[in-house]
Amino acid sequence: MYANKSKIRRETRIARHERIRKNASGTAERPRLCVRRSLNHMYAQIINDQTGVSLIQISSLAPELRSNDGAKSEVSAALGKLIAERALEKGIKKVVFDRGGYLYHGRVKAVAEAAREAGLEF
Repeated sequence: MYANKSKIRRETRIARHERIRKNASGTAERPRLCVRRSLNHMYAQIINDQTGVSLIQISSLAPELRSNDGAKSEVSAALGKLIAERALEKGIKKVVFDRGGYLYHGRVKAVAEAAREAGLEF
């Protein structure tokens, strides 16, 4: 009778992500910037869906970001800036943003805005 609230929340997020993924797909010219959020960390990767290859990946566990002792949203902004810098080094300027079914709010928004400020277009 009583449903597990966290299970329902996860299932609805996955359903939202599937709806987003119907339209958002990464190509060689415009790969997909996928964001994953956990309780304490953020993960981001740039993916070419045509070949199924992850071109760049970074998380808040990376040594460059571990020394940052700020709030989670500050670490997320640093992650967005770092992934944008690495993408520009590889010649990737335009991406499709995949928020992973999460609301465009808080840490997800911080990653996206920092990546835009660092030079990525989406």
